Parts: sequence; C-alpha cells; structure tokens
Amino acid sequence: MTVTKEIKSLLKQDFKAFNKVFKEAMNTDVALLDVILKYLHRQKGKQMRPMFVMLTAHIYGEINPSTYRAASLIELLHTATLVHDDVVDDANERRGLFSINALWKNKIAVLSGDFLLSKGLLLSMENKDYNLLQIVAEATKEMSEGELLQIEKARKLDITEDVYFEIIRKKTASLIASCCAVGAASVGADATDIEKMRFFGEKVGLAFQIKDDIFDFEKAGTIGKPKGIDIKEQKMTLPLIYMLNNMSSSEKRKVIRTIKKDHDNPVKVQEIIEQVNKSGGIEYATKKMNKLVQEAIELIKDQPSSHYLTAIIDLVQYSIERKK
Repeated sequence: MTVTKEIKSLLKQDFKAFNKVFKEAMNTDVALLDVILKYLHRQKGKQMRPMFVMLTAHIYGEINPSTYRAASLIELLHTATLVHDDVVDDANERRGLFSINALWKNKIAVLSGDFLLSKGLLLSMENKDYNLLQIVAEATKEMSEGELLQIEKARKLDITEDVYFEIIRKKTASLIASCCAVGAASVGADATDIEKMRFFGEKVGLAFQIKDDIFDFEKAGTIGKPKGIDIKEQKMTLPLIYMLNNMSSSEKRKVIRTIKKDHDNPVKVQEIIEQVNKSGGIEYATKKMNKLVQEAIELIKDQPSSHYLTAIIDLVQYSIERKK
C-alpha cells in the first residue's frame, strides 16, 4: 500500500465527510457544467492537499465540519487553477486524460474554472468561515503573482536563485502553506500555531517544486513527466540556474541563447539536459530540497506523538520521494 493510500485509510471517515461537502459544493443545474464537473472528478489526483488540511486539523484539535469546508475550499481553488493553467499553457492533457480546454475549448474552460472559484467563495461566505477564506484568498493572490513573475522573467531568462525561490514560494508553496494554515485554523488553533503551520507548508511546497524541477533532468524511464519540458517552456529551474551560475559568461550566454532560440529542438534540449546532469545541478537541488524538508519537520517535532503526526511526516517524505 502506498503512503497516500495508507493516509486515506487513516482518514477514511474524514474523507467520506469531505467528499460529501465537496460534491455538494459543486452542484449545478446547468447540464453542460454538470458534465464538465463530473469529468473533472474523474481527473482527481492523490488529493494530497485535503490530506494536509485534515492531518493538520487532527494534530491541533478536534476535526469538525469547518475542517471539511476548508479542505473543500482548497480543492475547489486547486481544481480551478489547474483548469485555468491548462488554458494558459495550451495543454491538451491532464493526468492522462484530455484537458477541459481540449474537449470544450478555452472559453468554456475559463468559465468552468471561474465557477469553481465562485463556489469556493460561496461555501466559505455562507458558513461565515471568514478566517479560512482570508488565508486561501492570500494564497490565490500569491499564485497569480508567481505565475506572472515567472512569465515576466522568462522573457529575459535572467532569473537568479533568489528570484526563483520567490516565484515558487508564490506559485506552488503558497497553496500547500494555506492547506496547513486553514487546517490549524479550522480547529481553533492560536495565531502562533497557524503561522507555524503556514511556514511548515511553505517549506514543504518549496521542496515539492524542487522535486518537480529534478524530474525534468532525470534519466529516461524513471518518471512520468516528459524530459526537458521546462526547457521547452523556457522555465528556469534550480538545477539549470545552478549550472548557469557556475559557468563562464560566454558559456552562460550560449546556453541562454539555445533556450531562447532552440527550445523546440529535441537535440539541443537533450544537450542542455546532459550539461545540467554533469554540472552537479541535480545534486545541488536535491541538497536544497532535503534541507527544506528537514526544516519543515523540525517545526512540528515538538507536537504530541500521534498517528496523524506520523502520517503528515510520511506525507512530507512522500512528496520528495515520489516517482512522478
């Protein structure tokens, strides 16, 4: 049994309650939208984000309906951003199935994402979960800022390591940070503990994204993600940034020129992948990733021992040991 399946087993009753709230939140009388939402439900992944919400809630108090609404709010937001991301990236697939924009075109995909966002807002407002909504609204803002900052920097490919971490902190880590913060807030944790769990989730989210970066340079056959996709999309990732920082100015210019002009050339992309592997970039990124995970675990090690504490640490480890 995989780590995520073990945790789902531990949270069996919680997931039953969460799924009921989530399903009710997605109700609609519009036939087309109902078909799309059912299709989206088929695309659901491992549901790691609701796991973080519910495990955190168990660690800090007694899980309750507010927790299930918090997990649903997170999942509605996450699903909406995935739908919108596929439109932005002109992606035709999501988790092995056709994306919404591939099947129903961009206009319907964008409106479907908007619907999911609005349902999340209504779920919180109708139940007066204002504190939870504030946490998630902040994450939504940061995710948009992160995406735009990445697009801005991609034009010149002048991303430093500091800027890179700012991008992934906003783009990826902010949502996982909000999962842990709303989980704690939903059971009445004090402001100090809510902030601690937000910081915990941020570190986990940073490590999670670095793992994705490493995937792009892994040997063929070891992962599900296409090799070199970030280079093809002209995204500056940590292994690549490390290599560029340790090159001469002329070598650096050559690599950047290749990424700008030949990112669609498989041979050129493969050459950069091989260069990154030889540069020590993978090892450097792995070291940074492991350090973040250890810092995250350090933040919660003083919590009373429980199955839920063990499970959240296992989930953190899984996030950097996963194969795809």
